Amino acid sequence: MTTLDRLNRVRRALGGVLAAFAGALLVSMTLLVLYQVFTRYVLGTPAAFTEELVRYALIWTSMISAAYAFLHRKHMALVVLRGRFSPAVRHVLVIASDVLVLVFSVVVLVIGGTMLVLSAATNYSALLGISRGLVYTIGPIAGLAIAFAQVLNIWEDLTREVSIETEGTD
Repeated sequence: MTTLDRLNRVRRALGGVLAAFAGALLVSMTLLVLYQVFTRYVLGTPAAFTEELVRYALIWTSMISAAYAFLHRKHMALVVLRGRFSPAVRHVLVIASDVLVLVFSVVVLVIGGTMLVLSAATNYSALLGISRGLVYTIGPIAGLAIAFAQVLNIWEDLTREVSIETEGTD
């Protein structure tokens, strides 16, 4: 088994976990909103907790989906400028942007997110009474997933081996 095969296997496994988690969150948000509408318009007494739960689930879904996008190189990119350079310069730009995203994910999401989680651990939400630190744990979790994805992407950039999962998305 080659290194590229191992990377593809890891990418598929992590991608499957992230996609399943984001999908479960989307389904739960849909059900919560439907329950909110039912209690508001049919029963006449809206369930207030659903609004806060949906808000937190949306935050989690966004962060998990961002990690998935970086893992499969499906994130937004401005290719107008990059397309004007030679392939060698373009390759350097791709590596540089991947390194910048790696640094951002580690410094801001993992380290900064961990500091935020720790500082908000004793702050509780109004309706649910859960720790806001628990809500904010998605920052470091998504940061680790993005950092791992970027390590895989940088490895592919340096070896110039293109994963089946990311082929043609660069």
